[in-house]
Amino acid sequence: MTALIISDGKTSILPGRSGVFGRLSDAFWRHPKLLLFLMLTPPLLWLGIIYIGSLVALLLQSFFSIDDFSGLVNYEFTLATYAQLLSPTNFDIIIRTVVMAALVTVASALIAFPIAYYAARYARGKWKALFYLGVMLPLWSSYLIKIYAWKLILAKEGILTWIFEKLHLAWLLDGILNLPVVGGNSLSVSYLGTFIVFVYVWLPYMILPTQAALERVPSNLIEASADLGATPSQTFRTVLLPLALPGIVAGSIFTFSLTLGDYIIPQIIGSSRLFIGQAVYAQQGTAGNVPLAAAFSVVPIVIMAFYLTLAKRMGAFDAL
Repeated sequence: MTALIISDGKTSILPGRSGVFGRLSDAFWRHPKLLLFLMLTPPLLWLGIIYIGSLVALLLQSFFSIDDFSGLVNYEFTLATYAQLLSPTNFDIIIRTVVMAALVTVASALIAFPIAYYAARYARGKWKALFYLGVMLPLWSSYLIKIYAWKLILAKEGILTWIFEKLHLAWLLDGILNLPVVGGNSLSVSYLGTFIVFVYVWLPYMILPTQAALERVPSNLIEASADLGATPSQTFRTVLLPLALPGIVAGSIFTFSLTLGDYIIPQIIGSSRLFIGQAVYAQQGTAGNVPLAAAFSVVPIVIMAFYLTLAKRMGAFDAL
């Protein structure tokens, strides 16, 4: 067995390498597509069978129904399970989740933009390193630990209540908790508390794409806008925001989708009213209604399909 070697325009023939690994190396060198096929096969099988296959199997369950008398799955094609999503209780769950996801996304964008702008325009050297460390550090700790820590912070006997009392602002906190929709006995069992924790947990996913998009904005465009007489607000509206918008939309993909499907944060912090993730967990586990759980699972998939289509048109994928 020999191998053909081309170097500096000269061709030489060398004897093939002995041993199993040597012959395999020669075979891969002669057939590079074979090597590519072998490298891609395991991840494609994992994605196609384990992930997509299980997802398709789940979604197929949504076209079945539960027999009200026996509680068993009726394996006949029907859209009755999807009709159940339009019942007042289930539709309220969908609206509540989508509104929360939208509010978390907007709040994350408002908080992330000035932080990302400072990092992109002014932070240099060690300060930029500290910026990345500060943004990434919360992601290094356990997801559950962060949530339970916030539950203690937001509890009625927590440090946040103590701070309000020391600042003689307990009346303000009581007024917020007495609000009909967002309030509760304490922040740890209110929609406001759920909102705060959602924003905290997903905020890094908004900051990083926004900062990357702002770094791509040429400084001379901002300077030219000022030279032409534009006020800072006009420069922001007509130059900075349109150019940074793909990064903001890219970050919103993470904040919106992660909030849409999360069930742990509302389970630990918030009221007893369900979100989509909790409904899927409850219907699939406690109630044993797999078709309805599958139908609930379709809702965020459809919403994100439309959202990703819109984000792609706005160039968000280029900012990821």
